Amino acid sequence: MATNGKRSKKKIIIFSIIGVVVAVLVLLVILGSNRETVVTVQTEPVEQRAITQTVAATGKIQPEVQVKINAEVSGEIIDLPVKEGERVKKGQLLARIKPDAYEAQVERAQAALAITKANLSKAEADFKRASELFDKNLVSGSDMDFARATFESAKASFNQSSAALKEARETLAKTTIYSPMEGVVSQLLLEVGVRVSGSQFTQGTEVMTVADLSRMESRVDVGENDVVMVSIGDTASVEVDAYSGRKIIGTVSRIANTAKTRGLGTQDEVVNFEVRILMHPPEDVQLRPGMSMTADIFTETRSGVFAVPIQSVTVRQPKETPAGAPAEQAQEGEAQFVKKDAKKKEEDKLQEVVFAVKDGKIISVPVKRGISDDTYVEITEGLEAGLEVVTGPFRAINRDLQEGTAVKVDNKQTRQTGSSVAQSN
Repeated sequence: MATNGKRSKKKIIIFSIIGVVVAVLVLLVILGSNRETVVTVQTEPVEQRAITQTVAATGKIQPEVQVKINAEVSGEIIDLPVKEGERVKKGQLLARIKPDAYEAQVERAQAALAITKANLSKAEADFKRASELFDKNLVSGSDMDFARATFESAKASFNQSSAALKEARETLAKTTIYSPMEGVVSQLLLEVGVRVSGSQFTQGTEVMTVADLSRMESRVDVGENDVVMVSIGDTASVEVDAYSGRKIIGTVSRIANTAKTRGLGTQDEVVNFEVRILMHPPEDVQLRPGMSMTADIFTETRSGVFAVPIQSVTVRQPKETPAGAPAEQAQEGEAQFVKKDAKKKEEDKLQEVVFAVKDGKIISVPVKRGISDDTYVEITEGLEAGLEVVTGPFRAINRDLQEGTAVKVDNKQTRQTGSSVAQSN
């Protein structure tokens, strides 16, 4: 009996301990559920800054003025007195095409002209004689008409032969190619002995390119969304791959009016506009056609504006006010929502906000953004100087933070910038 009593006593003690543990666990769960989650964030005060908006683009270096020299007649190249890289003057001989066949054409045209000239002289004399006889009523009207027609026909043949001779001489002249401008032979494609083709109706064989290398430009493709921000005269900072680390100043000189489209009608369709930047390189930089480059075009600068780090601006669904209540009744600092007609509900958009810290709590501040640079974005409405805005971490800004969230500010950690955000993604 004593043994059974001891066992019963042990069971009571064990069940009591279990009951206490369960009660403690339940109490901890209840307390834990009521405990407010605290998010650690980094902040930065709102300050006035100078913001310079830029448009980045890549492209190639090309001469501002260059002329492709094409053959205008067919034949064999018998003389190329210039070399690639050689400087030439306007009117200097560049190439000569074998002229034998074209000289023969000129000689035939000259002979044909001589014949028609003789026929014209005879027809003119006959017409004058017939006119005198007609005035004396010694020839009939039909004879007079025949003499006049013969004279007109001979005149037309003479004019035609004159035109043929002129054309033959112009064609012969095209066998000798002269430089149309002062510059440098930037590309020489053919050699002596090569046959070329050319006519007045089609583009002939390209022989060489003459360019003015003293005035070089960058030709870049700018997307359709960015080109509207670029203007003639905008300053650009250009980095040429061959001169890595050096910035060359340029000026936007031309903006294409017509787009260049790639992948038309596909998911990969890209619409760009060509922008040309006139370069102003230092004397020790020698730019060559075809060099790769990257340009940052400074489209606009605003000084003394409120700005926050780019990653501080995010979007949230605006809070809906009670039906019939004006949007102004929403609490200060909270995102406001103006309820629209049922027909326009699909047009509702997310609202851009910045999270700020006030008394250890998050307040959501609706903002409107202006221009931006690589790091900061201008805030045109919603912020005031000195307000502590949340700058990180990225997950907190984009997912965790809401109006009223309790936060702990820890600015000892490295603040996230646009580049660190990109790495975290």
